[in-house]
Formats: sequence, C-alpha cells, structure tokens
Amino acid sequence: MNTVTRAEGDEGGMTETAETTEGAGPQQGRPTVEAEERPGQAHGEEAEELPTQTPAERSRLRRERRTRVVRGAERVLARPGFLGTLRERLALLDGVADLYDLDETVDMYGTGVVEALEEKVAGLLGTEAAAFFPTGTMAQQVALRCWAGRTGSPTVALHPLAHPELHERKAFTEVSGLRPVHITREPRLPTADEVRDFEEPFGALMLELPLRDAGFVLPAFEELAEVVEAARERDAVVHFDGARLWETTVHFGRSLPEIAGLADSVYVSFYKSLDGYGGAALAGPGTLVEEAKTWRHRYGGMVFQQFPTVLSALAGLERQLPRLPEYVRHARVVAAALREGFAAAGLPWTRVHPTEPHTHDFRLWLPYDADVLTETAFRQGEETGSLLFANPWQHGGPGLAFTEVSVRADGLAWTADDVKAAVTEFVARLP
Repeated sequence: MNTVTRAEGDEGGMTETAETTEGAGPQQGRPTVEAEERPGQAHGEEAEELPTQTPAERSRLRRERRTRVVRGAERVLARPGFLGTLRERLALLDGVADLYDLDETVDMYGTGVVEALEEKVAGLLGTEAAAFFPTGTMAQQVALRCWAGRTGSPTVALHPLAHPELHERKAFTEVSGLRPVHITREPRLPTADEVRDFEEPFGALMLELPLRDAGFVLPAFEELAEVVEAARERDAVVHFDGARLWETTVHFGRSLPEIAGLADSVYVSFYKSLDGYGGAALAGPGTLVEEAKTWRHRYGGMVFQQFPTVLSALAGLERQLPRLPEYVRHARVVAAALREGFAAAGLPWTRVHPTEPHTHDFRLWLPYDADVLTETAFRQGEETGSLLFANPWQHGGPGLAFTEVSVRADGLAWTADDVKAAVTEFVARLP
C-alpha cells in the first residue's frame, strides 16, 4: 500500500504531492499536502504545464505559481508567513526587545531564551514544565517513547488520520519501536465507548486536537473529558497532539489550562497557528519533561543555538495567540457566506465541513475536478487581485475535490458580502 506523507510542519497545506493511499475512502485516499510551500520564482512568466512533464515537475510549477499568486494578491483570507520573503520573515523579530532582553547572552544547547520560552509555555498551559523541540515529530516521538517506558507498553492508540500515521514515514515504528493501533476509522475523534470496548490493551492514547485530516474537527469538551476518563479506566495515559491546540478555546469554551489539564502530556506548535519560524514544545509533569530532554539530546534535538526560532515563538505567543479567537469567530462568518454564495450561484452541490468551523480552518468540497478548481482559483487571484482559495484543491473522488480554507488576520477585512461577491466571480470562471 502506498503511503501519504507530509513533511513535519504542515502549515496551511500549501503543497501538493502525488502520493495516495490505495483502497481508502475520500478522507484517506487522496493526494495530500506537504507542510510548507517551497517558494519558487518570485518574478517571470509561469512555465507551461505540458503532458510530457513528470508529476514532480508539474507540482513544482504549480507551487511556484501559487507562491506568486499568494504574494501578489491584494486580498486573501490568510497569507501564510512561510510564503514570505526572507526580508519579510526577518521583520517578524522587529520589536522582540519588548519580549526578551536582547542584551542577555545567547542560548547554548537550550539555555537562556529557550528556558524562558519553556517557562512561558508551561505557564500558559498550566503544566509543571515544558521542553522546546526543533520539530513536533521529534517532540511526540519522545513523549510517547517516554510513556511507553513508564507504562511498560509500546502500543499507542491513535486515529489512522493522525499526523504520525499519515505524514511521518512510519517513524513511530521505525525510530521509536512503538506499535500504533486504531480505535476508530470514522472521520472524527474516538468516543468513550469505543475506547472502553477496544479489543486489545494499549499504554497510551494519542488524540490530535483538532484532527486536521478529518476537517479540523473537535469533539465537545464534555465528550473529550469522557474519552480521557475511559482511557484512564484502562490504565492508559493520554497525550494530546495539540499542534493547533491554541485555537481550540472557542469551540471548547474552556481556557488553555483546562483543556491541557485533561491530558498527561501535550505537544504544541509555534508556527501552525502562531506564525513562528518553527519549533514545538512538549508540556507535562516535571519528571516527564526532564526525561524528554534526555531523549531530545539522543534524537539530535539539542541544537547549539535556536534564538531566532525561539524569539519568533515568543512573538507569536504575544501577537497571534490573543487574536486566534477572533479568527475562529470570523471563520464561521466566512463559512456561512461560502455556503450562501455557492447556493446562490446555482451549484448543484457544495459542502462546508464542519458546517460551523471548530477552528479558523475548515474544508470546502465542490463537485469539480481538482485541476479545474486549482486553475480557476489561480486565474481569479491573478485577474482580480482577490484570492479566495489560496490552498491547493485535492481530489476527493470522481468529479469531487476539496480545499482547506484558512481565515487569519487578512481575512478579518472580508465581510460576508465580500465573500459572496468573490464566490460569484469564482463560479463565473468555472468551465
């Protein structure tokens, strides 16, 4: 069976790959997206896509065009920082002197500003401690390896759509010696009854919040608490893959410490929602975090100096974190306007999923071929300066495709009427 991979760090879903999972349903068996767009030419004409080109060449040309369209558009719903120029990304550090004393000695192997970030994250999540990691893949590998040693079980229960299963090249098994099992294959988090009734033991339950590859979906907070309790009844620990945990407070109606407090350990990302350069943190009990730092060294994560990435994380926590609830609420306005706009345009079928977005990211499904929708989105951005759909369109079945819609700071300027007008322009360009 072919596997679907996404490089660690899957911000915004900006790059297409040609790999698919054979025999899977629409949620699993489709081209997926890599973490970061690899920016191509910033200037010059788009090279023509020809039938004789390899899939890799066509994908490269499409990435380059997408980057130019996103950069050139006057209006977008979200403008991912990682598509910016080096100069634009360096500007992220403007004003960080207000967040950390830049006259302090630079970090060396996790000291200084790295420790300051770790303390801030632990305080925000209400945990005893936190450890900075260069990648989320490493942070979660280490966390679950540590828990396996403590529980005596290498078996990890997680969803087949979870990031480690789809996008990490079987690292759980190949690197950490862990054995994944799947409690449910439904495109949602498992229920408490499914956890209780699962037919074999497991030492850890890993829950991705939100579950991106099912549509950025979340359970209700009460349902999540019941799932955690069901795992504890089985003497299992619970780990949250909280790469986007920062943006779940609106849906759950709870604070970050209340959400993180349900789990035994939590991983968070500093760039998926916070627009940092990269990096992640593992938060939890002090003894676990100390052990994790030992394994961080063994896994090659004890980097000599990391201050640019760490400073960008501090900037994200200061500038982006307070705005995430506003993005989530406006994503619901945009989602409703998309539904109404496509209905008014007379399309035979559309689907916004979830109907009311759980985060500031959601999926839109349309009854067209992915290549047709991709070309239409590009032309709309190039011809009007308004780019409604910046993320790739992906095949979801015969004559069916979906894209991920993200709403961030730039999207706040779009009213519902603006979205409906852009939908009308988009549909007018469809063949």
